[in-house]
Amino acid sequence: MNEEQRLNPRLNEDLRFTPKPGGPALYGATTEKPVQYLTVAERDGNVIGYVWANDEDDAAGWEVRKAGGDDAFNKGARWARKLHDAKARGLAPTTALAEMVRDSDPASSSHVVPDSLQQAPSLKTVTALAEQ
Repeated sequence: MNEEQRLNPRLNEDLRFTPKPGGPALYGATTEKPVQYLTVAERDGNVIGYVWANDEDDAAGWEVRKAGGDDAFNKGARWARKLHDAKARGLAPTTALAEMVRDSDPASSSHVVPDSLQQAPSLKTVTALAEQ
């Protein structure tokens, strides 16, 4: 068997990643405009992060609170998933926040802190809160 016969033709395939249309609908990940945000806490009241939204830029996201550690990061997946589901249903970002307030259950592992809906001049304000 010579060298040419041993080469697998698949080793020469073009493996570049080319994104295809039709993936999940997502809110924008950033905005320079004012945002509304909710505080999310565990059952014991420890704040684990913030959910924010801006309708003008169709943007929304989850900011995990750094001091919450791995547990806050893991519980935050639930809130990010709620945003993905809301976008898939065609909800405006702030409507998604209102739904989270309405459906929040303080008995669950994490919940929206009652009366925590606030306005921030920018996403940077919320990000700074999450760094504490």
